[in-house]
Amino acid sequence: MRRQLRLVLTTFVLASLALSLAVRAAAPASDAPEYGPAKGSLVIIGGNMQDGSGLAQKFIELAGGKDKNFVIIPTNNGNRNQDGSLHVYNEDQVLAPWIKRGLTHVKMLHTADPKVANTEEFVKPLLDANGVWFDGGRQWNGVDSYAGTRALEEFRKVLERGGAIAGSSAGATIQGDYLVRGDTKGPDLMMTEEPTHQHGFAFLRHVAIDQHINARNRWDDLIPVIKKYPEYLGIGLSEDTGIIVHGDQFEVMGKWKVAVHDNTRPYQPWEKPYFVLAQGDVYDMKARKVVKYGNGVNGRGGGGGGEK
Repeated sequence: MRRQLRLVLTTFVLASLALSLAVRAAAPASDAPEYGPAKGSLVIIGGNMQDGSGLAQKFIELAGGKDKNFVIIPTNNGNRNQDGSLHVYNEDQVLAPWIKRGLTHVKMLHTADPKVANTEEFVKPLLDANGVWFDGGRQWNGVDSYAGTRALEEFRKVLERGGAIAGSSAGATIQGDYLVRGDTKGPDLMMTEEPTHQHGFAFLRHVAIDQHINARNRWDDLIPVIKKYPEYLGIGLSEDTGIIVHGDQFEVMGKWKVAVHDNTRPYQPWEKPYFVLAQGDVYDMKARKVVKYGNGVNGRGGGGGGEK
């Protein structure tokens, strides 16, 4: 009888332990990133990327080097021509700058049809991709083609494998969560009423990303967006300047500045409701503070240097 009781108790204890381990495995990790990817890297560039900035080379490095598998997505440049006909891309032209940078395994991937983007055949180049690049243009074109499709799932899996996703201009904005300048009527409209063009691919979550803020004097353009949606962090990027995202932190890289719009921090009445980061600065999006300063002078444009 005692033997049977011992056996029952042992079985119960083992079952309880197994259940506890299963619950722990199923529960989300408390230290999982809230903003960026848990694995892999994002390179988000404000436009007019020149090789002298080092940003293209950084993307290649983060993807594993020039001999890894790369996919270039030109879709933001347009799905249709002005007469309504499908836009046809010349693959040699699209890939030329990347081949010049030394890539040995690089393919172009494009469709204007989300049904095609949902097929096994279309996503094949993504299955072993180490790096994916999104060209500039108008970000709603990319959303029209890939939102809700298997292609978008495979983009995410590139990150899950430890790869890199990058893009410049529209290819930067589309990586964010809230899609600024997503209105088909024109790029000057920051917030669209078009329901299918209000969100990007959210590789970087809880964030709205603007670009060309210096050359096109867009420094203040995110202010009304973050005022309306205070739960978002606004990131404005200058040309030839980008952020390198790992988890909840990003480092500024390039030739100019990044404006951070954070509605959770106090500002003085005479300050702009954002602060400015420079080359080498590291910002923690979850903690909402600068964790490392580079050589630049920060805080210009209002809001101090990012410390709460």
